[in-house]
Amino acid sequence: MGRVIPPATIGDAVSGSQRFTKPAPLRAFDKVAVVAAAGPVDRERFEAGLRVLAERYRPVFDDRLFARTRYLAGDDARRLDELAAALTDDGVKAIFAARGGYGTMRLLPRLWPKLRDGGVRPKPVVGFSDLTGLHLALQAAGWVSIHGPTLTQLGRQPPDAVARLVHLLESATTPAPSLTGTPLIGGVAEGPLLGGNLALLSALVGTPYLPAFDGAVLVLEDVGERPYRLDRMWIQLALAGILDRVRGIALGDFSDCEEPDADYASADVLRALAIETGLPCVVGLPIGHGAVNVAVPLGCRVRLDGDAGTITFLEPAVAA
Repeated sequence: MGRVIPPATIGDAVSGSQRFTKPAPLRAFDKVAVVAAAGPVDRERFEAGLRVLAERYRPVFDDRLFARTRYLAGDDARRLDELAAALTDDGVKAIFAARGGYGTMRLLPRLWPKLRDGGVRPKPVVGFSDLTGLHLALQAAGWVSIHGPTLTQLGRQPPDAVARLVHLLESATTPAPSLTGTPLIGGVAEGPLLGGNLALLSALVGTPYLPAFDGAVLVLEDVGERPYRLDRMWIQLALAGILDRVRGIALGDFSDCEEPDADYASADVLRALAIETGLPCVVGLPIGHGAVNVAVPLGCRVRLDGDAGTITFLEPAVAA
């Protein structure tokens, strides 16, 4: 049995006395908005995900989300207006990202005053990858949000992954089922689950858009980053002091991150980096860009068991 990291309250994970606020639960056929805050959207994959979403809710979107400006889903003004409208419309009960890619962090300076000053009511925001930029800003403002499939990924998810997402969005009484990965470093840690995409997290170091990580369990995933880049981004977190403040580490999927013809794998690099921290750590969790992307609530308390290789969710993601 490894060491036990003392539990932290939600309030410990943000500065001062601020606590994460949970959004209201969704109900069947609620109006939900689909937005493209990042990269251009593939219509076929979008429509496949839209069909899945429409089986439970009433999705609305503007056809302009299919716009393309270089590597973005339209210019910053279009994407910002779409996201801000979804956040401020009280008739919209949740927001789903159309896809990841790149571009969300470009919107944060103009979006931040609304979030920081309480100008919008918390509502579930669902996405991952590049949407980590928005997730982190939401947590810096004190919101719980959902790290889960984008629309272009949702259509390829198995039914149990979709059911889990619905459970997270609708149940104010029962936490999500636990997840099992592979034990790496023993010990037990409790705290709010924070993090997401490693590249986005490292890119936002030194900005106002990060929550305090004191007492948190850090979840990380990524795609298409060669091992030395993973190393560099991880060391950036270490140099910034983030790894000194968290209590445990949960590693999700790191897809297409191999160096051609190398005699080492990205998993070897990540395991070595995690071992250097000495923190309880579980690897191989089905979170991220893999075939199955299991939704998890960011900002909610979890228990990470590095001996059993599990992560247990201690509270629901929504509150009535």
